[in-house]
Amino acid sequence: MITGAHTIIYAGYAEAARAFFRDVLEFPHVDAGAGWLIFKSPPAELAVHPADPHADGVTELFLMCDDLAATVTQLKAKGVEFTTDITEQRWGSVTTLAVPGAGTIGLYQPKHDTAYDL
Repeated sequence: MITGAHTIIYAGYAEAARAFFRDVLEFPHVDAGAGWLIFKSPPAELAVHPADPHADGVTELFLMCDDLAATVTQLKAKGVEFTTDITEQRWGSVTTLAVPGAGTIGLYQPKHDTAYDL
């Protein structure tokens, strides 16, 4: 069902951030076009922590799958609420789903090269 995660870091100086992940941390990557690097993430775990609602910072998480329509069907059967319809973007087919008590996250089927299987 879920085949990977696409974590987004917003950076005021994206080239410097990309260079750090590429050159300093030596994360494997693909070039999705025009120098837009997508990095392979190391194995990860997810923790949910309480947060000050007035604190700075934004995090977005997109779960990835091979077949978005089939995955949506499977998740709906488990009671998952989708907050948007599937839309087609240049970079993939995408929707969002509700995480109880935690807002929404994205779910998409990428059209670009992926780095999770490098």
